[in-house]
Amino acid sequence: MTELDEPHVEIDGRPADADALALLEHRAWGHFTAMQVRDGRTRGLDLHLARLQAAHRATYGAELDGPLIRDRIRHALNGDQDASVRVYGYWDGLIVTVRRPEAMPSRPHALSSQRFQRALAGLKHPGSGAAQGYFLDRALAEGFDEALLVGADGIIAEGAITNVGFWRAGTIVWPDAPALPGITMLVLRRELAAHGVAQGGESVRLADLSGYGGMFLCNSRGWAPVDRVDDLQVPVPDAMTAALATAYDAAPWDAI
Repeated sequence: MTELDEPHVEIDGRPADADALALLEHRAWGHFTAMQVRDGRTRGLDLHLARLQAAHRATYGAELDGPLIRDRIRHALNGDQDASVRVYGYWDGLIVTVRRPEAMPSRPHALSSQRFQRALAGLKHPGSGAAQGYFLDRALAEGFDEALLVGADGIIAEGAITNVGFWRAGTIVWPDAPALPGITMLVLRRELAAHGVAQGGESVRLADLSGYGGMFLCNSRGWAPVDRVDDLQVPVPDAMTAALATAYDAAPWDAI
């Protein structure tokens, strides 16, 4: 068992030294995925593996072995059943970090719109973290829970550390804009489809938010409704939260 008051980091199955930790924390390179582990399991494991493998091919032109990824995660967990885990792909292998487990607060969240769009939005990489962190910090300083990233054309893409979705007349609407396809978003899409909930994609403009009946956000910690964007109050319909809760709770936990 590891002590999760401090992060535990392994590189290719070996404890990371100080130089490696500095590289992990301060250099913009590579790609990663983040997951919550409970009872040695995580939601959407196949999606995490596919993300890492596709990103590794795109970044380094090399293949990552799925069983090896799982083995590295299990080794870094060292018997801990509940944790926050990140797996980084870098030029010579894998880095796994293990921290305390986290969960998304279920209360409605408030978002501050920020004019920014990530480079290489479809790739989960540390390189844009500084800019995203800047806009997230601005939102938090203003008393909001998250930043809502909006392009120069006023089209909503995603949150600084979340995906966002909308509700209109019984349909989940996903923004049609450059954004990271988050694992929780993909899990929700899969389970919503299985439960017969209609979904679609379209350009969602910040100026048109009042035309939607609800909004939510999601990331590796879970999902939560949104009740305010800037000064606009957003409704939180019971039908939307019930559909999301049913879909998310039905998602299987895969053994790592």
